[in-house]
Amino acid sequence: MFSLKSIVGKLWLTIIALVAVVLLVLSLFLGQYIETSFPKSQDQTENLRKLALKVSSGISIHMEDDRYIKLVNDLLSAQEATVFLVSPDFKQTDFPVESSGSDQLKYEDFFSKDELQKVFQGQIIDNQVSGNIGTRHKANSLYSAVAVPLMDASQSKTIGAAVLYQSTQSVEASQAYVKRLFAYVSVIGFLMTTFFAFFLSTKITQPLLQLKKAADMISHGEYGTRVPIASVDEIGELAKTFNRMGEELSDTIKALSHEKEHLSSVLRSMTDAVITFDAEGKVILTNPQGDKIVRDWSRIQWSDDAVVAEPDKELQTAQTQEIPAPIRQLFDEVLLASKDMTTHLHVQNEVWSVVMAPLYSREAVRGAVAVLRDVTEQFHLDKLRKDFVANVSHELRTPLSMLQGYSEALLDDIAASPEERRELAQVIHDESLRMGRLVRDLLDLARMETGNLELHFRPVDVNGFMKRIHRKFAALSKERGITMICDVPEKPLVLQQADEDRLEQVMTNLLDNAIRHTPAQAQIIMKASEDAYQGQEAVLIEITDQGQGIPAGDLPYIFERFYKADKARTRGASGGTGLGLSIVSNLVEAHQGKVQVKSTVGQGTTFSVQLPCNPPKNEIKSSR
Repeated sequence: MFSLKSIVGKLWLTIIALVAVVLLVLSLFLGQYIETSFPKSQDQTENLRKLALKVSSGISIHMEDDRYIKLVNDLLSAQEATVFLVSPDFKQTDFPVESSGSDQLKYEDFFSKDELQKVFQGQIIDNQVSGNIGTRHKANSLYSAVAVPLMDASQSKTIGAAVLYQSTQSVEASQAYVKRLFAYVSVIGFLMTTFFAFFLSTKITQPLLQLKKAADMISHGEYGTRVPIASVDEIGELAKTFNRMGEELSDTIKALSHEKEHLSSVLRSMTDAVITFDAEGKVILTNPQGDKIVRDWSRIQWSDDAVVAEPDKELQTAQTQEIPAPIRQLFDEVLLASKDMTTHLHVQNEVWSVVMAPLYSREAVRGAVAVLRDVTEQFHLDKLRKDFVANVSHELRTPLSMLQGYSEALLDDIAASPEERRELAQVIHDESLRMGRLVRDLLDLARMETGNLELHFRPVDVNGFMKRIHRKFAALSKERGITMICDVPEKPLVLQQADEDRLEQVMTNLLDNAIRHTPAQAQIIMKASEDAYQGQEAVLIEITDQGQGIPAGDLPYIFERFYKADKARTRGASGGTGLGLSIVSNLVEAHQGKVQVKSTVGQGTTFSVQLPCNPPKNEIKSSR
């Protein structure tokens, strides 16, 4: 497309300007030439006046020689001029004078009688300045005429007038011809310039347009685009270079795509979350695990103290691409220090290990990449290990210290009477029993987790079982000022496959916890009812207390070994080894059942045990 902003348009304007300058200079020189080479009307009249005087003088001398006058006319005709004579009585002579025009002109065509009268008196008059030109014949505008007195042979008397006229069209025609020629040359120059512009558009700009089109296609991802090579000049070399660049670019893009796919596959297969941020904290790249973390953490509204409720959807959408609040501080530190950093984050009930490294661009930090790993299980396992060591050390140290102290007292005969010795021996006996229970619980828990616990399955009457457990703990609860209620239906509830001793151990551990954490003047409710579990008939046993309750953050972990919601390690009223609920969970699972807990701080806790009435025999955990 021809445009003044294109290369062809600019080149066309340049050539047009150059041609215009050349024509302007040529017009100046041509005008000067016309001014100097072609006579003006005044100069023509003056020359004609001089010529008329000479012709008149010659005719005066050779008046009688017609051949002379004819010869003069023949000579004058070469200059498109003619002479004729007028007598004093205003009659044109009958000399054989021939006019160069198609019609013989008369003196009336140039001069009036009054003007000729002045000529007869000796004046010289021309038709350009005398009289009213506008009222004369059109010959005045076509011819320059001069009337001079015609003298006799002695040059003493005027015998008439000689009128010499010459066509002015020869000078004007020459000037018009030069002007037309200049105009033709100018038009042809402009036309040739325009044609040359379209020629350039075909021969020069078309390959450039093809290059532009190919570059646009490559920019849209069509890397296999090539341009035809139509010449061997610089444009052809440019096309070859472009095609070679396209091939190299295609190979590079393929290699980058391969590496990108490889990197994407690696990131997708990683169990760790990978998140990349720019310098402003915007998320620019994640793997599926990292995207899930960004979306999950963006749904949480963070405060300086704790996690608050979820925000509205608009706020959530706006925060999705922002760096999550828990790692914002680490991100700022990494950008400031420009070095790798590692930390652990506690987000709700999860623990995350975060390794963040800065991303460089020409020695400037342009962002950071974070690798997050869920170490909640490892964290809790490590905590359990530490708690196990601490609890076992604590639980063993206290009875061992008492055993050692009281046995030394017996050995040193500190007890003065048999009653005191019996009291010391009783303490030693009680502490040894306590140590035995701890060791037995540890052994039972180990057998449960390895599948080597011995269970004896037989039908169990749940109603009678619940009443027996109620009688067993009624005295203890009464001693603590706690009311214990047993609620069982009138309809018999029977477990066809159950170990009554192990179920008693489950109830003992649950009721022991309930009594230890329930204050006086409160009550504990034992309840059994029909239920359905996994599409089968089941029995639901619930134990509800009105104790201090369990914090929500501790509920997911209370069935783990040595986990204590109250974090107490004293042997006071609320003390314990932290193994009871773990044993409960394993024993219930051995019966193909499920144990759950609901608790509200300050209101109480409810443990629910679901036991199928007829569990599948091939799934009963009765390993020996």
